[in-house]
Amino acid sequence: METSEAHRTAETVFRMERARLIAGLARIVRDVGRAEELAQDALVVALDRWPTSGIPDNPAAWLMATAKRRAIDALRRARMMERKHDEIGRDLELEQDSTIEAIEASMDDDIGDERLSLIFAACHPVLSTDARVALTLRLIGGLTTDEIARAFLSSETTIAQRIVRAKKSLGGAGIAYEVPRGAERDARLASVLEVVYLIFNEGYAASAGEDAIRPQLCTEAMRLGRILARLAPDDPEVHGLLALMEIQSSRLIARNGPDGVPLTLETQNRARWDQLLIHRGFAALERVRALGGEDGAYALQAALAACHARARRFEDTDWRMIAGLYDRLLAVLPSPVVALNRAVAHAMAFGPETGLALLDALEDEPALKGYAPMAAARGDFLLRAGRRAEARVAFERAAELSGNESERAFLLGRTRECGTS
Repeated sequence: METSEAHRTAETVFRMERARLIAGLARIVRDVGRAEELAQDALVVALDRWPTSGIPDNPAAWLMATAKRRAIDALRRARMMERKHDEIGRDLELEQDSTIEAIEASMDDDIGDERLSLIFAACHPVLSTDARVALTLRLIGGLTTDEIARAFLSSETTIAQRIVRAKKSLGGAGIAYEVPRGAERDARLASVLEVVYLIFNEGYAASAGEDAIRPQLCTEAMRLGRILARLAPDDPEVHGLLALMEIQSSRLIARNGPDGVPLTLETQNRARWDQLLIHRGFAALERVRALGGEDGAYALQAALAACHARARRFEDTDWRMIAGLYDRLLAVLPSPVVALNRAVAHAMAFGPETGLALLDALEDEPALKGYAPMAAARGDFLLRAGRRAEARVAFERAAELSGNESERAFLLGRTRECGTS
């Protein structure tokens, strides 16, 4: 077999199976960093051997078996070293023997899909939110530290250190690489979904930098969502989040104009919306309904996105339905940002003065102080109410507060809609 062909096959299989390999190995060695090293070592062995021995019938199982053997070898070397220094007692020796026997007994096991346990570990509450996001993208998404750094406008060194610290924290906390049960599972799943949604949102509406969107992050988040939907098929919120991401992503290609400046729902070319993603999102929403989870936070947000997806023109948007959905969402997810979005929906459904009254009620919310979308919403309501001079001031304020250059250009464009003062 040609070396190049064997190498391509090995690298492709490794890329597809990497997360599964690390997950299976982490459950054995109880150290996600070491598991990652063992998986990489197995690839190196495959690159060396497959060109001469041929590609095995089950390449993924071959990689796992090779990695497990290396884990056994490492345990045996450690035991021999300890013996040489007379630092090992009979109890510890028996414990290590049983560890090795357990690994050897699993050599012929079917790999199984253990990625869910790895996702739960990467999103463990012992880690900070930033660490969970970075580790999830590294272990499950397969992104390099450089790719993660570029996506979040950070330095590669910072991301690398964050990932290393996260691995050490998991090791120090003695995390079990398994899916928790009962109430702990529900709480941890909420953390998992939160991390995936944070990744998606940073791609869909970048908080800083020159680009308004980062499609790679949206793609990775959707891939994680699809993995979760396969591994937790009976959880409605998993399907709700997937539906939300699929439908929102359908608009990515139409969200920016030729100059890179964001376009509002009112000005987007809806013929460019991805109908395949919309239909996939609708299918996920149907799954939510079948599971009786329509009032979940992600399910309600997906239903909101679906309202926009069903409208062939902006004028066809059912704003009263959207306002009602936001009323329900605020009840299950009380947050200042949801309240702000609810104000926007009510302004569109019942008039700008209604929206302005709702904004006034949010003026004392600390989380909305210095929040560009709050000032932008006020500007939009004022402009719709014919109060152009006040609207211009609000849009200028929003532009000052924005940390994203494309968004800032969009907001300055809105000031021009208000005319001169």
